[in-house]
Amino acid sequence: MADVILWDYKKRELIARLSLHKGKIEDVAFSPNDLYLVSLGGPDDGSVVVWSIAKREAICGSPAAGLNVGNATTVIFSGCRDEMFVTAGNGTIRVWELDLPNRKIWPTECQTGQMKRIVLCITMASDDCFFYLGTTSGDILKMNPRTKLLADSGPVKEKFSLGVSAIKCLKMVGLLVGSGAGLLIFCKSPSYKPIKKLQLQGGITSITLRGEGHQFFVGTEESHIYRVNFTDFKETLIATCHFEAVQDIVFPFGTAELFATCAQKDIRVWHTLSNRELLRITVPNMTCHGIDFMRDGKSIISAWNDGKIRAFAPETGRLMYVINNAHRIGVTAIATTSDCKRVISGGGEGEVRVWQIGCQTQKLEEALKEHKSSVSCIRVKKNNEECVTASTDGTCIIWDLVHLRRNQMILANTLFQCVCYHPEEFQIITSGTDRKIAYWEVFDGSVIRELEGSLSGSINGMDITVEGVYFVTGGNDHLVKVWDYNEGEVTHVGVGHSGNITRIRISPGNQYIISVSADGAILRWKYPFAS
Repeated sequence: MADVILWDYKKRELIARLSLHKGKIEDVAFSPNDLYLVSLGGPDDGSVVVWSIAKREAICGSPAAGLNVGNATTVIFSGCRDEMFVTAGNGTIRVWELDLPNRKIWPTECQTGQMKRIVLCITMASDDCFFYLGTTSGDILKMNPRTKLLADSGPVKEKFSLGVSAIKCLKMVGLLVGSGAGLLIFCKSPSYKPIKKLQLQGGITSITLRGEGHQFFVGTEESHIYRVNFTDFKETLIATCHFEAVQDIVFPFGTAELFATCAQKDIRVWHTLSNRELLRITVPNMTCHGIDFMRDGKSIISAWNDGKIRAFAPETGRLMYVINNAHRIGVTAIATTSDCKRVISGGGEGEVRVWQIGCQTQKLEEALKEHKSSVSCIRVKKNNEECVTASTDGTCIIWDLVHLRRNQMILANTLFQCVCYHPEEFQIITSGTDRKIAYWEVFDGSVIRELEGSLSGSINGMDITVEGVYFVTGGNDHLVKVWDYNEGEVTHVGVGHSGNITRIRISPGNQYIISVSADGAILRWKYPFAS
C-alpha cells in the first residue's frame, strides 16, 4: 500500500494515514478551502481519490484516465471552487466535478485537436477562467475549464529546452515557467515570449509563491532551493545539499566547527551548526571516493576514480597539487599521517601506496601489493608507524609504515567496508557485508569477539570515540547505532535516513555524530552521552 499522510504543520505531527492506493502516489492537491484532498495513484494503481479532510476518509474514487490514453501524473484543484479539479498526463487532460450528495466524481475529457502532448505540470488561474499545462515538448497549453477547449498554445518557435517542468500562475496575469534545462522565465499568453529570465543550476522541479508572488521559491534537481524577488528577478541560494550518493565525511583535526563531504563530482565544506555550505570544489565528470584533511588544516586530500589524488586548499578550493596515475583502477580510499609528511592511498586494483609529501614534491615511497581487490578504508596509528587497510577481498592488513611491509593479516568471509583502531591501538574493529562487527588483536590478528551488527544489509561506516568507550555504525538498514565498546551492546538507535548509510563520523569533542547516505543526505545527530 502507498499511504497519503496528513500532517499538522504547526505541531509537526501526523494526523492521519489515508490508505487506498497501491504501489505509488503521483500527486496530491488540496481544495481551495481545505475541505477536500485529491490524490492520484501511480501506473499500477491508476485511480483518483477524493478524501474528506474533516472525516479523514475517502468520499469517492474513479480510474484517472480513459482506456486508450496514457497515465495521469499531475492534479490541481480549482482556484475558487471546492468541487472542481483537473488531472493531466500522457495524452489525457480531464476536468472533474465532485457530486457530493451522490458521492461521485464526473470527468470530462478536454479537446486539444491535433495536439498530442505529455503533460508534466498544471497551474490554475485564481478566478478559474483558464488553466495552463506545461509539456515535455517544451510548450504551454492554455485551456478553458468551462468549454474544455484549447484557448491557445505556445511559444511557437523557441520552445523550452528539456520540457516545461514547473509552472505557476501569477495574480498580475502572467506565468512563471521553469524548464528541465534550469531556465526560469516570466511570460504571458498568447506569445509566451520571455519578459524576464534567469538561468539556475539543475532542472527546475518546483515553484512556490510567497503571498501574491512578489517573492517566490524555486527548487531544482541539483538540490538547490532559490529565493527570487519578482521585481529584480535575481536569485539567492538559500539551501543546498548533495544530489548524488555521498561517499565520505571527515572533520578537520580537533574541531567540530566544520566538516567536509564528497559526492560524485564535488567536495563540499560545511559549517556544522548552521548547516551552511562554505565551499564547493567541483571536478566535472569525475567521482570522488574519499577525502581527508591534513592535520595542519592546510589541505584537503581527495581520492578520485580517474586514478588521481588531488589536494585542495580548504579556504579557497584552489588546486594545490595532483598525483597522476596514483592507482590503475581509480583511487578508492585515502588517509594522511599526523606529521603531514605522508599520504596513504588505496586503489581499485588492491594496491596500497605510500606517498611522501614535500613542499613542492610528491614522491611514491612504496607500493604494497597484497590485497586482491579494492581498498575500502584506511586508518593510521597515532604514532604514524603503522596503518590498517580494509579491502573487499575479505582481508584487513596491518602495515608497518617504518619498514614498509606487512605486519599482520586478518581474514574473514566478508567484503570489509570499514575499520577502526581502538584508541589504545592494541585492537581493531571491522565490519562489512556479513553484518558482523568483529574485534581483532593487532598483535597476532586473532579474532576476540563478534557481534551481530545489523539484521539486514551491509555495514558501511564506523567510527570510535577518542576515549574508546563508545563507537557508532551505519549501513544498508538505514539506522545509526551507538555501541558500548566493552559491553558490545547497542545503547542508542537513530532513525532518519531513507537511503543506505555510506559513512559515519563522531565529531571531535563528541558533540555530534554525522552520517551520510546514498540518497545524498547528510544527517547531524546529537551525541547521546555527556562528554
